[in-house]
Amino acid sequence: MNNNLQEPKYKKTFEGIESLSLGISMVVAVIIGVAIGIGLKTLTGLTWTLWIGVFLGIASAINNVYRAYKKQLREFDEIAKERGLID
Repeated sequence: MNNNLQEPKYKKTFEGIESLSLGISMVVAVIIGVAIGIGLKTLTGLTWTLWIGVFLGIASAINNVYRAYKKQLREFDEIAKERGLID
């Protein structure tokens, strides 16, 4: 039996952990953004500065998703090249 074709023992576990870390990073990005907004509101006394932090947190979460997407796309391209599906 060819062991080279078998999946590594913990591959699915690591994929699950990576997906979980993306979800956690999204939540943390929004929480940090809100904290920045609250800090700006406290420093300036202007209510609308809270929304600056909220938007920064949301933008950071979207950026995290985009980076994870690009990473997955590179990995899929490498697998496709290894199997001869693309040039």
